[in-house]
Amino acid sequence: VQLQASGGGLVQTGGSLRLSCAASGRTFSRYHIGWFRQGPGKEREFVAAIKRGGDSTYYAASVKGRFAISRDNAENTVYLQMNSLKPEDTDVYYCAVRRYDRGWSDIERSALYDFWGQGTQVTVSS
Repeated sequence: VQLQASGGGLVQTGGSLRLSCAASGRTFSRYHIGWFRQGPGKEREFVAAIKRGGDSTYYAASVKGRFAISRDNAENTVYLQMNSLKPEDTDVYYCAVRRYDRGWSDIERSALYDFWGQGTQVTVSS
């Protein structure tokens, strides 16, 4: 699976962005999808995840209520709607896939994902 993230950019505090992650291949629906973020000198941080069928989601406490993850399996695309953005949301955002037979437990652990996209920069100005 190849992943292409897009939609990043520069936005003011309180603004919104929608990230997209397009996947190649016909097996997209076999994967749970996660979004992570990482800044210079920081650990990669879990942001949100969605089950392969789109029926369950999970968020980091820092983004819950502000971000929403969704997916369109017919279009092989997952989205991350980011609202009420804060300067501390500034990072490079990555999408990643995890085969459904690995389970949903520990979905926030980056080491348990199988493929990663290249990242898209999000910058929130104060």
